[in-house]
Amino acid sequence: MNDRYLSVDQVAEVLGTTARFPRRLIEERRIRYVKVGRHVRIPESAVVEFVSSHTVEPIRRPRARYGRAA
Repeated sequence: MNDRYLSVDQVAEVLGTTARFPRRLIEERRIRYVKVGRHVRIPESAVVEFVSSHTVEPIRRPRARYGRAA
């Protein structure tokens, strides 16, 4: 319960997007949120969870021993 609750505009600022993107995430139920009356709040942990679950790690390929042939 010690989680900080963010507004849609605050989440958009954290993600570096417009407010439309977090609203779409809420509408499609792709992120956890809380309704407080008519207000929608997103727990900060839900934002961190969303970002970490959608982070793509780079592929490490082994280097070739020799340079490319011309």
